[in-house]
Amino acid sequence: MQLQQLRYFATVAEVRHFTRAAEALHVAQPSLSQQIRTLERELGAELFHRARGNITLTDAGEALLPLARRILADTETAHREVQEVARLRRGRVRLGAPPSLCASLVPDVLRTYHDRYPGIELFVDEGGSQDLVRTLAAGGLDLALIITPLAVGAPALATTELLHEDLVAVSAPAAPAPNRRRALRVADLRGLPMVMFRRGYDLREITTAACRAAGFEPSFTVEGGEMDAVLGFVRAGLGLAVVPGMVAARSGLRVTPFDDPRMRRTIAIAHRKDATPPRAARELRRVLLEHLGVEEDAE
Repeated sequence: MQLQQLRYFATVAEVRHFTRAAEALHVAQPSLSQQIRTLERELGAELFHRARGNITLTDAGEALLPLARRILADTETAHREVQEVARLRRGRVRLGAPPSLCASLVPDVLRTYHDRYPGIELFVDEGGSQDLVRTLAAGGLDLALIITPLAVGAPALATTELLHEDLVAVSAPAAPAPNRRRALRVADLRGLPMVMFRRGYDLREITTAACRAAGFEPSFTVEGGEMDAVLGFVRAGLGLAVVPGMVAARSGLRVTPFDDPRMRRTIAIAHRKDATPPRAARELRRVLLEHLGVEEDAE
């Protein structure tokens, strides 16, 4: 029994006419009829009652039809899946991520992904979460690592939470410690010189909002930098900065934790709700979830 024979049989069963079936399949009618006869001999039963202008299924044909359709559907699915995998030999994935994650999480994930799919070109857009949300919604990215919850009025995105990360204060090892306790309260930042990120960084918004909730405005000695610049300014003794724990661990700076649940952030992977990411991007998302030990959600 051949797939071609089953395809011919299913088409004749659908249109109930050999000539029209042959036209639909773009084959000669005698060839189609011969293949059906061969199939019937192999099965040991006639599949059609043949009467002029009236083709109907026999009991054997009725029994075979749902099986044939299932086999043909499974074959098509297998072909499509193999082609999807084959396409991962070439392609591109556009990932957006905040600088703090580009300096910590992203390199390890991209290394694993590149080892598995060396033919896929990786494009990384480094920026603040708010900027990335806009770029993602506009179709400029396939995936983005963002900070949740999203702001009111944000575009419709599908998000999966990945991890909760503590924010910490970093200061120059040679500078005086922020306080004498092991942990900081947000109120302890009052009056301390701080180095602050440019506008559009979630870290700026989180820190400023926490200070205002504690009843004061933060004092900036330098502001407007990207992650590397901010760490450099702190290292030079210009003030302390509030950064993610993953970044602080690699900075070589003094790290002081906060004793305040507000000084945390939630990181999620996002894509547009109205568009399924391409296969290469879905594989990158899967590698990211594997790396963090997060279970795949049903999408």
